[in-house]
Amino acid sequence: MSQNQNLKEVATVFFKLGCFAFGGPAAHIAMMEDEIVTKRKWMTRDHYLDLIGATNLIPGPNSTEMTMHCGHERAGKAGLFVAGISFIFPAIFITGILAYFYVTYGTLPQVAPFIKGIQPAVLVIITSAIFKLGKKALKTWELAIIGGIVLLSSFLGLHEVIALLMGGIIGGFYFYFKNNTKNKTLSVIIPFLLPSFIVNSLPSISITKIFLTFLKVGSILYGSGYVLFAYLDAEFVAKGLMTNAHLLDAIGIGQFTPGPVLSTATFIGFQLGGFWGSIAATTGMFLPSFLFVLLLNPFIPKMRKSKVLGYFLDSVNIAAVAVMLAVLITMSFATLVNWQSLFIMIVAGLMIFGPKKVSVIWVIVTGSVLGYILSLITF
Repeated sequence: MSQNQNLKEVATVFFKLGCFAFGGPAAHIAMMEDEIVTKRKWMTRDHYLDLIGATNLIPGPNSTEMTMHCGHERAGKAGLFVAGISFIFPAIFITGILAYFYVTYGTLPQVAPFIKGIQPAVLVIITSAIFKLGKKALKTWELAIIGGIVLLSSFLGLHEVIALLMGGIIGGFYFYFKNNTKNKTLSVIIPFLLPSFIVNSLPSISITKIFLTFLKVGSILYGSGYVLFAYLDAEFVAKGLMTNAHLLDAIGIGQFTPGPVLSTATFIGFQLGGFWGSIAATTGMFLPSFLFVLLLNPFIPKMRKSKVLGYFLDSVNIAAVAVMLAVLITMSFATLVNWQSLFIMIVAGLMIFGPKKVSVIWVIVTGSVLGYILSLITF
């Protein structure tokens, strides 16, 4: 394929994923694994795991950064930007429209039944990805122990980034000393942070302040997208620029729309500064991710070639799978609360693990439709 054809393919694949990627980062990464590794074979599952491990160690929305890595693998630096923009665009477009109606009319659409149907289907998609990625990551019994430690640490409340780093460092040192390799010069890749901009001195709610505030948040945001709301509470609610009710409505929109939950920035930007406020917030939120991935991507193959960093990556990879498992278990308790959710999960399981595998996008659509239909049934 030519470069233009590759870019067109990247745009098509990630725009489609952006339209159907519900359920948070773990689900997005699972859908990408199915589309990029299993179906299209753009890369090996081992390399995909390396990308997950490396992405978990830098700030920003992990699943969005994974789209950028995958785009880079297929179509170079241009593919990185095309993939990221294509994946983000459906979410920010839908969010922008909803924000307009919300600001104009003060209400949100009743979408709860559709979300309730999508959630059990997402659990099955994540389970499938954990099974496939886990088989690749679980290379030795020692890695199984490291994964177990990270899983337990996640349940005990340890921040997922700290748990991943802990797993990587413990595993890296263990395998290094176990194999008794000679000391070599070690190139250390340290994720950089953009400067924290001083925004308090700016006017109360200027477009510039909106941009710089979200740029600061996008530069230091680790972990799940839900951590974003703690930052926004401190930046806007605590300062009286928006109410808790408005922030909760923004969270609802983030869950309803496909793609990254960080598209909530678009919604809040519109609330604070209209159309240009939404543009400023969205740009500030996602710009650091493009820069981080652009700098990190060339180093990942070099990390794998280094014995010490290879041990570290192996350990981080199994730790990432353990964190996905922790997310799955937590989501299951919150999601599987009635017979409707159990029924949808069983249907999705038959579609994913049955003799004739169905695309995860159709699993999402089926779950959504069943969620609405079953919500009409009362006993």
